[in-house]
Order: sequence, then C-alpha cells, then structure tokens
Amino acid sequence: APAGAIMRTEISTAAAFVTRLLRAAGGVGEEQLRCFRECLQEALREHYRHHWFPLVPSKGSGYRCIRINHKMDPLIGKAAGMIGLSHERLFQLLPSELTLWVDPFEVSYRIGEDGSICVLYESPQPGGKTNKLLESRTSCKEEWRIGRSSPSKNYNVMTVSS
Repeated sequence: APAGAIMRTEISTAAAFVTRLLRAAGGVGEEQLRCFRECLQEALREHYRHHWFPLVPSKGSGYRCIRINHKMDPLIGKAAGMIGLSHERLFQLLPSELTLWVDPFEVSYRIGEDGSICVLYESPQPGGKTNKLLESRTSCKEEWRIGRSSPSKNYNVMTVSS
C-alpha cells in the first residue's frame, strides 16, 4: 500500500483533533473548519511523505511532531492561513502549549509542558509487538474538553552554587 494510504488514519486523527480544538474555542465557521481540516491533512501528508517508517514507528518522530510553544507550528499556520486565520488569532484559539505526536499506529498529545500524554488513536503494530510504553500513559481523550491543566511542578529548578 502507498504510504499515503498507510498514514491516512493517523493524519486524519491528528487533523480532526486540532480542528476540534478550534471548534471548541468558538468563532470559526463550520465551512472554514472543514477547509482547515482538509488543508492540514494535505500539509501533513506532504510533510510526512518520506518520514514514515511503520517498521520503526519511533523513527522520525521529532520531525513529525506538531508543536505550539509560543511559536505557531508552520503546518497549522499554513492551514489556518488558507481560511484567513492569522497566527495571532490562532494563539487565542489554541492552547499556548500543545504537542501532538503523529507516529505509525499511534497519535497522542499533551497540553501544557507537564500535562499528561493522552492517546488519541492507537492500533496494534503488525507482528504482534505490544507497546510497553502505553502502560505509563493515560488515555484521557476527554481531558481537552474540560481544559484543565495540571498544576505546574517545580522539581526542575536548578540551583547554581557559586
């Protein structure tokens, strides 16, 4: 099967998730949202074309990661531009800290730098290898609806002794 067909579920899951976040924020019309989702899917497909390794799902994960962290992810920015949404507007509508991992067989996200990682889509890998990582992850698909963020943890404060 061509890579496009293989990545279809993962890409549509990721694009639908970002679209849901926009819809939840309000103020964007359904027709615009539909166009945004299609543009984002197309941009992701193009971006991932030569960076999709079903036999080694973690390979290229950083390249495929969609990230908003005081900088707008270029792929989201591009799709939003197609429907006339500026980066400034996007920052108002979307979480200021969002990481979305789109990997073969798994799409997951984290809102906030120390939020929990939530799995949006997961399918067994061919060859029956179960992913041990999953036990440590919470499946919290509903969490974004509530929009709660975990309290900030300060255990990474480094003290510099002179």
